[in-house]
Amino acid sequence: MKGRRLTLDQLPQHQSARILGFLPGDERLVNMLREIGFAESDEVELMHKGPFGAGPFCFRLNRTLIALRQKEAAHILVETGDE
Repeated sequence: MKGRRLTLDQLPQHQSARILGFLPGDERLVNMLREIGFAESDEVELMHKGPFGAGPFCFRLNRTLIALRQKEAAHILVETGDE
């Protein structure tokens, strides 16, 4: 069963999701995200949002906390376990 598909910046706080891939268009950004550890099929969880629900966002990825700006998180496609 498939869950909801969204971008990482749309993930609700304390929700886990599996990374599906990256939006096309900014290869430099995608390469940077890959270099810091984001990869397809990894599980990611939104731990904290900045003031007023905006960035920066803090994610748990492979037992590491990583902060991303909203623009960076918006390039990562994820799927939740929800139906």
